[in-house]
Amino acid sequence: MNQIIIYTQNDCPPCTFIKNYLKDKGIAFTEKNISHTQYRNEMIDYDAFATPFILLNDEPMYQIDMDKLNDTLNIK
Repeated sequence: MNQIIIYTQNDCPPCTFIKNYLKDKGIAFTEKNISHTQYRNEMIDYDAFATPFILLNDEPMYQIDMDKLNDTLNIK
């Protein structure tokens, strides 16, 4: 099973897009809003400074790569 963690922030259109996309496809994910210091620090530990930051099976995605997401998650 794939593990997806999305680091987000409030008022972030790309964050909303990717969350809605995955929900529409029935893909489960964990959201970590960086308004919480713990989650912000976790994200910074990956040298990520922009949202959405995605961990896909523990592999960092610093920008949304729809082809990689679709291939990894077997979305047609």
